[in-house]
This record gives sequence, structure tokens and C-alpha cells, in this order.
Amino acid sequence: MATQVDDARIIEFDVRTDEMLVNMGPQHPSTHGVLRLVLRTDGEIVSEVEPHIGYLHRCAEKIGENLTPRQWIPYTDRMDYLAGMNMNLGWSLCVEKLIEHELPEKAKHLRVIIAEMGRLASHLVGMGAYGLDLGTFSPFLYAFRERERILDLFEEACGARLTYSYLTPGGATADLPNGWLQKCEAFLDQFEPVIQEYHALLTTNAIFIKRTANIGVMSGEMAVDYGCTGPVLRGSGVDYDLRRDGEDRYTELYDGYAFEVIVQRDGHYPKDHDYPAVPKETVLGDCWHRFYVRMLEVVQAIDLVRQAIDRYSTASGDWGVPIKLTHKLPKGEVYLETEAPRGQMGFYLVSDGSSIPWRVRARSSCFCNLSVTSELCRGCLIADVPAIVGSLDIVMGEIDR
Repeated sequence: MATQVDDARIIEFDVRTDEMLVNMGPQHPSTHGVLRLVLRTDGEIVSEVEPHIGYLHRCAEKIGENLTPRQWIPYTDRMDYLAGMNMNLGWSLCVEKLIEHELPEKAKHLRVIIAEMGRLASHLVGMGAYGLDLGTFSPFLYAFRERERILDLFEEACGARLTYSYLTPGGATADLPNGWLQKCEAFLDQFEPVIQEYHALLTTNAIFIKRTANIGVMSGEMAVDYGCTGPVLRGSGVDYDLRRDGEDRYTELYDGYAFEVIVQRDGHYPKDHDYPAVPKETVLGDCWHRFYVRMLEVVQAIDLVRQAIDRYSTASGDWGVPIKLTHKLPKGEVYLETEAPRGQMGFYLVSDGSSIPWRVRARSSCFCNLSVTSELCRGCLIADVPAIVGSLDIVMGEIDR
């Protein structure tokens, strides 16, 4: 019931609204792939969001049960296709755990270089596409300018620019070419000062803050309950990173490296860097904080690559010779998780003693991160849905597998 004063008369009238189901996707650009979101709305207010997945399903896990571990490497590229190197790494470590293969020292540092460069490339797309979701095109162009240089380096190393199949069980398909390290360092020298431009375009932009601050707030408890990982988890103040907290076969790659886990709480950021202050409008666990974690991880990844280049240059051993295509697997089962750019990526392998796995499964970080969408969007405006979904930085190829 509402009232209106009109010519000194008080008029009472009923205001009735109807709920409506609105489809966002699966072709909508802000759903970051072929994802369908069914919104239940009352006017501009969203009461429920139901994600519908499966439009990109490729049967990757079942294919893995019909190929040898090395033959399946190209299918891992196509899961999180924005971080193919990191997918290669996770599967390779899982297979090496089963066959008890130990990497040479040089191969470990090579993997850190490649994995952290992959994190840079992935976060650049995440940053640029997020700006696009919220109506600004310039950050997208800036991000792809730098990403192209990373892809140039990857192309020199393995001949591919998106689906690499470079890191493989046993090591890598080849050593880094002559002069590659110098080109990589030159890129990092050029890229590091540019990050301040990104902060000016988005992080400290008043419109961007208005669109992301105090929107889609996720507490640390909620993030843990839903199984969220990666920047989504750390943006809610939970201090957990598999590069530090994972199992030994993975963390040994980072043994001796100096780095701090990026987690949003009490201004706990890596030292010796000039970071923008956290706006007073933001709330821990909101869209802005999830975005900011990725921006800080870009700086962290640069530092890790520099350390890895120094260690790789003086390391002993070779780059790691790949296992045979038909390498026979011992009987048993293994599971191993790595810290991919979007969070905790796990691979599970069961062997019956042949060269082809009996079971292959993948634990997707994006699948769990997407599951919290309905909770975060409850009570928000329709215009806030792209901001919330974009802050989760999902890739549908990893979810559908």
C-alpha cells in the first residue's frame, strides 16, 4: 500500500509487482562463456540466480580414460584455456606422483617461470574482461597489449599461443630457446611500470569502485563452505595458497622462493611495492577485493618469474625429458592439486597397471566458485549480476570439461 499527496488530498493505491524469469546467456558476453543464468526478478531486484552449465561439455575426462597420460596433455589445455600452461603443470605433476618421477633442478625452475607467466597472462584477461563487463573498453585493449607479448614468448618456447602442450609428464617438450630469458626479463622491465596505468584505469576509478564496492559480499566462512579457492577465497580474507600450503611434490617447486600469499585483510600486502589504498567504500569479500587480489598477484608473479630466471640460469640438470607416449603406469591411484590462476585445480588418476588410466577426473576451481553465485546475487540489482559473476573470473571450459 502506498500513499500520494495530490492537491491536499491523500490518495491510497495498491502497488503490485510480478516476478519475472529472465535468461542471461548462454550467449551473453558478461557470462564469460556459454553459461546460462536464470534470474528471478521483482522489478530490478534479483531474488534468485540459477546457473545452468553443460553447453561446452567436451567429455575430456572420459577421453582421458582412452589415451595415455602424455596423449591427454592437449585436453588439459582446453579446460582453462586462458591458463593452459597451468593445466599442463597440474596433470604432469599428478602423473609424476604416480610413477614416482623426480624432476631435475633446472626443470623445476623452468616450470615456475612458465606457470607464473601463465598466471600473468590469465590475470590480464581477467582484469581486461572485467572492465568490459562493467562498460569500459580501454583496460581490455591495454591488457591484451601486454598479453600478446607473453604469448609471443610462449610461441617461441613451444610453437603455440593458446593451447600449448608444453609442460608434460617428465618435464617439458623442449628447453627454453637461446635468448628467451633475456626477452622475458625485457618484457618484465617494460610491464612492471605499466601496472600503475591499470590501477588508474580501474582500481582507483570512481565509477569502477561504485560498481564493485560492497557488491557481492562473501564472508570467509561462506567462501570455505562453498569450496571457493584462489583469489575468490583470498579476497574474503582466508589465508590459503597451495604454492605454500599444498603437498610437497608441488610446493617443492617454490622451495627457497621469497613470496607472500596475497590475502585481503588489514592491508596485508607484499612489501616494497606502491599499492593504491583500499577505498573506504569497500567491504572485505566484495567484488572490488576479489579484483584487487588478482592485481596484486600480477606484481607477485613478476617477482617470482625474476627469481626463477636467476635460479634457472645456474641450475644443474636438464629441462626434464618427457616420459614415453606409451609409458606403463603402476597400479594405484593419485590425487594432486595445484594453485592455478583461478584457484585449486586437482587431478585424480586411477591406474590398473596398463599405459592408459582406468579413471581420470578433474576438480575444477571455477565449478566451486560459480556455485556461490546464487547466494551472492540474492537481493542485488540486475545490473550488479555481471559485476558479481565477472569478479569470480570463471572459465566455462574448466567447469564443463
